[in-house]
Amino acid sequence: MDRSRDPIERAVSGQIDLYEVTEWDERSGLDRIAMRTHWLIARSVRLIIVLAAVSVLIGIGGVAVLTDAQTSLLTVLSGVPAVAIAWYVYRSDVTTAEPLSLLVATVLLGMATASFAAVINGALRPSFSLLGPLGVAAFFIIVVGPVEEAVKLLAVRLYAYADARFDAVIDGAVYGAMAGLGFAIVENAFYITRSLPVVEVPIGAGLIGAGGGITAVRALAGPGHVIYSAIAGYYLGLAKFNPGMRGPIIIKGLLIAAGVHALYNLTVGPATLALGALVGGPTTGLIAYVIIFDGAIAMLLVGKLRRYEAVYRRIVLSDGPR
Repeated sequence: MDRSRDPIERAVSGQIDLYEVTEWDERSGLDRIAMRTHWLIARSVRLIIVLAAVSVLIGIGGVAVLTDAQTSLLTVLSGVPAVAIAWYVYRSDVTTAEPLSLLVATVLLGMATASFAAVINGALRPSFSLLGPLGVAAFFIIVVGPVEEAVKLLAVRLYAYADARFDAVIDGAVYGAMAGLGFAIVENAFYITRSLPVVEVPIGAGLIGAGGGITAVRALAGPGHVIYSAIAGYYLGLAKFNPGMRGPIIIKGLLIAAGVHALYNLTVGPATLALGALVGGPTTGLIAYVIIFDGAIAMLLVGKLRRYEAVYRRIVLSDGPR
C-alpha cells in the first residue's frame, strides 16, 4: 500500500479534481498571496542570516584582516593547497559545469559564516579549558568539529542548494568544497594576523620571512576544511534528491565530517611529535601527518566521487542500466 498518498488519492487515481481536498496548487488570488508570502519569508530568513554573518565578521575584524596587504598576500599563499583540492572536486563533477556565480557566492558565504564559528568557539573554549586535557578533547569533539562543519554546510544551504542549477547529487560536494575554501581563507587570515609582528614589514622577502612559518602551517590546515565539507556537501546533495529522508542524510554527512575534523584536532599534536622524532623535527612531522591523515580522508571523498561518476557514465551517458 502506498502510504505516501492520501486514501482518496489512491482510490481515484487522478480521475477527479481534488483541489483543497487532498491536493493543492496556486489558483485563487489568496493562493497567490500565500505563495508570494512564503517566497518572501524564505528569502528574508536567508538574507537575515547572511547579514548577521557579515555583521559578525566585520565586528570581529574579519574585513580589516582581509584588506591588510601583508595578511592578504600570506593568506593567498596559504590557500593554494586548499584551492587545488577544491579545483579537483570541481573537475570531478561529470554532470553540467557549475556556474561561476554560484561557486563564487558559496566561497563568499563560507567566508561570512566562518564568523559564527569564530564567535561560538571563542565563547565556549574557556569553559572547556578549565577541565584540563579532557576538556580540550571534549571541546574538539562537541564544539569545534560540529560547529565548523555545520556553518560550512549552512553556506551551501543559504544559496546554492535552493538554486535550480544545483541539479545533481555530486553538486553538493562541489559547493561543499567551495564553502570549505571560503572558511579556510578567513581562518588562515586570522591565524596569520595573530602571528605577524606588530611592526610594518615591507612587501617582499621581508614579509615572507616574517610570516612564512605560519603561512606554511596554515597551508597544511586548509585542505582539510575543503575535504571535510565536500563530504558533508555530498550528503547534502543526496538529501536534496531524497526529500523523504532529508534530515537523517544531512545528519549522517555532518557526523562524518565533524567526526574526522575532531579526530584530526585530537591527534595532530601527539602525531606531529611522534613523527617528528622519526623524520627530523616537528615541522616535518606535521607535514607527514597532514599528508597521511588528509590523504586517507580524501580517499573516502574520491571514492564517492568516482562511484558517482561510474554510475553516471554507465546509465546517463550510455543506453541505460546494464
